[in-house]
Amino acid sequence: MISAKQISAAFRYPWVPDSVGHAPYFWLLSLGIFGLKYFYQAPTIFELVLSAVTLFVFLPCYFYSFWAPQRLQLLCALAIYLAGIAWAPFNFGSSTFCIFASSMIGHKLPTRTSYLCLFALTGVTSLLSFVLHFNAAFWIPATIFSVTAGVSVIVGEKFKRTQESLLRKQEEVEHLAALAERERIARDMHDVLGHSLSVITLKAELARKLFDRDSDACKKELIDIEHAARVALSEVRTALTGYRSTGLTHELHSAQEALAAAQVIMTKEIASVALTPMTENVIALALKEATTNIIRHAHASVCHIRLTEDPEQITFSIKDDGIGRKNFSIHNQGNGLMGMSERVASLGGRLIIEAEQGMTLMLQFPNKTSAKG
Repeated sequence: MISAKQISAAFRYPWVPDSVGHAPYFWLLSLGIFGLKYFYQAPTIFELVLSAVTLFVFLPCYFYSFWAPQRLQLLCALAIYLAGIAWAPFNFGSSTFCIFASSMIGHKLPTRTSYLCLFALTGVTSLLSFVLHFNAAFWIPATIFSVTAGVSVIVGEKFKRTQESLLRKQEEVEHLAALAERERIARDMHDVLGHSLSVITLKAELARKLFDRDSDACKKELIDIEHAARVALSEVRTALTGYRSTGLTHELHSAQEALAAAQVIMTKEIASVALTPMTENVIALALKEATTNIIRHAHASVCHIRLTEDPEQITFSIKDDGIGRKNFSIHNQGNGLMGMSERVASLGGRLIIEAEQGMTLMLQFPNKTSAKG
């Protein structure tokens, strides 16, 4: 049994979804066509009663069709269409019900199904009008305006679905962009903090050893630790905004200091190469990550850094004489080298790793500057 609460909910305003706006309320003004006949011919009591019953059926079906699933929506449209046909011999203004029914079938049905239903209704209206000799004032608007109204609704709904699809795709693109940005920040945080904390740890261990033997040297190491911590904080803030305040030159200087503290001699051969900001950023991050790995794992005594250029590509390599690892794979070496490989690949380059007789990391990028020349 239907409760009073359910009845009140069914008639609660608004009677149409917010997405369709207020147009359906204005369309109800076309019901005035149904009453045109009675401007020049007084209705009988029976006609008034039937008109009230018709409107009592029409209004709930009309408003419910905006919320109903496809099958019930078709039933609502069919009920209103039959009301129009039933009134056709007595009131030519009932063509408005046929027009309403034609427009209702285009709201939720697939485009092809909507067109088939629309032209089926129009065909049935034409056939019945011919067989039953309906007034031309009924069948002309019931056919012509039904097609016009129905096609307009179908096209409008198709456009609306296309817009919704585009919005969903745009949201998906924004979501993927946000994921990519989070991954980029995670990689940068790993590189920045991994290098800086390694330097701080190394210098802290050295300061502890020098504490009782050489207070001046210990003080110098503590000053270096403070400086490294401030630099790390600054780089973290910079990385969060997606920019780098330091380039390759600064990273080379930082790497030399860090390696010297770990008693690793750094040699370099840096050609004068016109690097794009993105390429320089990737190389600087790779140098930071490689320096951290050398200090932590390589047990190396010498590290050689080289930047060269030829017409085809730009090559940056970092080679150490430490402990090489056979059967080396990027995929089982954690986030650092994986992030480095992804950044190089994003610029159309490749990362080559040789892990025998020490470790060699080689970053190769297409030479776009030379290609343009």
